[in-house]
Amino acid sequence: MARGRPMPELTLTTDERETLERWARRPTTAQALAQRARMILDCAEGRPNDHVARRERVTRQTVGRWRARFVSQRLDGLLDAMSRVPARTITDEQVERVVRWTLETKPRDATHWSTRAMARRGRLSQTAVSRIWRAFALQPHRVETFKLSKDPLFIEKVRDIVGLYLNPPDKALVLCVDEKAQIQALDRSQPVLPMRPGQVERRTHDYTRHGTTTLFAAFNTKSGNVISAFHRRQRAREFRKFLDAIHARVPATLDVHLILDNSSTHKTPAIHRWLARHPRFHLHFTPTGSSWINLVERWFAALTEKQLRRGVHRSTRELEAAIRRYIEITNGHPKPFVWTKTADEILESVARFCHRISNSGH
Repeated sequence: MARGRPMPELTLTTDERETLERWARRPTTAQALAQRARMILDCAEGRPNDHVARRERVTRQTVGRWRARFVSQRLDGLLDAMSRVPARTITDEQVERVVRWTLETKPRDATHWSTRAMARRGRLSQTAVSRIWRAFALQPHRVETFKLSKDPLFIEKVRDIVGLYLNPPDKALVLCVDEKAQIQALDRSQPVLPMRPGQVERRTHDYTRHGTTTLFAAFNTKSGNVISAFHRRQRAREFRKFLDAIHARVPATLDVHLILDNSSTHKTPAIHRWLARHPRFHLHFTPTGSSWINLVERWFAALTEKQLRRGVHRSTRELEAAIRRYIEITNGHPKPFVWTKTADEILESVARFCHRISNSGH
């Protein structure tokens, strides 16, 4: 005698079988849907529910439920559960409150909100606060720095320098010049433990200083090559020697346009006399507090990241040798930085930023 409830009869049309086989085969199909398709195909072959359940590693009740659902709703019955979205448990008012508190208030015991602190105040889960912050691109834990130039000739200098980047003059070389002063030769107080599987490189937090050096660099905006020199001090005398080095390296048929900052070492009477004797050299000073516009600063950042920050040097000689080796390698395969923003775009961005500051009440 048959036991249990009778199984509903399950037959497939040709189109249904093709669709189910396609769902079961496609690697991009959701795995839950692919499993349901396989269960229905097995049931259509006349296999009992317990046999199909063992093959798919599910319960007999699960097979029976999807068999009955397919018999009553056909293919749509398999898709309905996939497309249902759970009802929202967080209201628009709660979302608006979290965003407003994040932007306009601070916790009593901290300078900024954390997900846990906001969750406690808003009586939400930490995950819900994280989702709200991601949706509105809010990152209270992060802070960035900025500085607006107070140079009265800011607009003129930006147009001048950006013009050199985007439209360099004919028969001329544009060089971005600066000094990276007081580079320290640092050695860790104990040996560095190298990286190994499952463990990152480890080093002591303290270090021993072995002197400093100053790097003078001139970055070629067209080719990406760098002219460099080392000096113990940063004075007009050393800067004049570096200008002599540039003069010797650049062909005499080319004018030289130097982009550099407003350091006093670049403006002494000795430098003015040197420039008077070398009329092919033209200086273009960056706006005060706007080192970001000098491309050599980006090259200094790459040098720091790739060579200095994690380097171990027991003398200034080792430090200078490491930097020279880095420059030799990069000059062998130079990569210029491409400036893309026009002067108008930069000035519009600065104007918007100033407008935001004025509206904030500061």
